[in-house]
Amino acid sequence: MQVDTKNEKKVAFAFSQQAASFDDLYSGNIIIQYKRQRVRNHLMKYLKPQSHILELNAGTGEDAVFLANQGHRVHATDLSSGMKQKMQQKILAAGLNSQVTTELCSFTKLETLSLQGPYDCIFSNFAGLNCTDGLDKVLRSFDRLLKPGGIVVLVILPKFCLWETLLLFAGKGKTATRRFFGSRGRKAKIESNTFTCWYYNPGFVKKTLKDNFKVLETEGLCTLVPPSYIEGFPQKHSKIYSWLCKAEDRLKNKWPWKYVGDYYIISLRKQTAAV
Repeated sequence: MQVDTKNEKKVAFAFSQQAASFDDLYSGNIIIQYKRQRVRNHLMKYLKPQSHILELNAGTGEDAVFLANQGHRVHATDLSSGMKQKMQQKILAAGLNSQVTTELCSFTKLETLSLQGPYDCIFSNFAGLNCTDGLDKVLRSFDRLLKPGGIVVLVILPKFCLWETLLLFAGKGKTATRRFFGSRGRKAKIESNTFTCWYYNPGFVKKTLKDNFKVLETEGLCTLVPPSYIEGFPQKHSKIYSWLCKAEDRLKNKWPWKYVGDYYIISLRKQTAAV
């Protein structure tokens, strides 16, 4: 299948336009902070000390800086020039130039990477991979970039989200049903800039990588905790929010909760060759 390169250009432009204000817009969001911590907790369970990590859609470098401060080396990539510029400024300010390298590169063109690895880990956070209709191509490129025993940790939007479906009762039918038609792509918008987003269930990732990778874990993210775009929920309903966080922590790996979140986190390990 031919990858939609026109959409990639739209994605790159949209995020470049928002890069300067991105951290200011989202750093104070309590639920985004919760999501980021959950992802990091998952990732750190599987990372070996001093790992070399390829990060896809690294954005403004929040995770790259965190990982470098944990003693890892990161090659942080993004297809948005604005995001890359913001990321480089953040890395320089943190004094992490020796541990974090950056590159402008689409995840559908990883064969053009200047640093081909092999890496200990490939990491992609917060659904950047949903911005392509060619996720299968992206996934199939991982094998040659990873060391035997290397890990993949991805955060992806599935085709069903319990919270979004419940928005039907709030009269928000368009939002509530948008994922049901994700195979054809759905329009997403950042300020005045639009692009297409696709939705992928964990089964798609598992099937694409089944020959060379073993699934380590799948957990739902924002299954009981509301999505971050439901603004002000933690402040308005602090006790309920605290209870939901604790309940989600108990249920995140269980059926059906690991499949009905706003996102899911999936980790896989590259199989070592049989002797």
